[in-house]
Amino acid sequence: MRQPFTRGSWLLRVVFASVLVLAVQPAAAQFTPFTRDSRHILEGNWQSCRERDGQYAERVYDHMVNSVGAFEVHLGPRREFGIFTGVQDAHRDHESADNLLKPFRVGMEAGRAKQRWEIPSLNLAFTVTLAGGSRTDCESWYILLEPLEKTSH
Repeated sequence: MRQPFTRGSWLLRVVFASVLVLAVQPAAAQFTPFTRDSRHILEGNWQSCRERDGQYAERVYDHMVNSVGAFEVHLGPRREFGIFTGVQDAHRDHESADNLLKPFRVGMEAGRAKQRWEIPSLNLAFTVTLAGGSRTDCESWYILLEPLEKTSH
């Protein structure tokens, strides 16, 4: 015999269904900053997730110095990265000669990936390390952008 819905069981089913729907939604691209060292320009966890259209998300960080765009850092999509001199609104192709990161796509080896670039023209070192994660539709990266020459405080 089928049991009638009670107010509590109905509410429990609605909450469970809502959580399930939220759990299967693709997560937006996100960057979670860390503040371990004040000399680091950009440090944190970057996550590039597959969106509904099947493409992976990208985020662009504009680095400003005295209100002037010094450079922009492209995180993603997926395993692609880029650093470009100056800041502009139009998207830049990671394969272009203007991308200071060569190679711009980080290769995987035995499920691991890490790349370090040094960009003397901007006095930058940029390191990315695949950090794993619990979702198969996302790639999580530890990002560190720092000056090549450490300055003293």
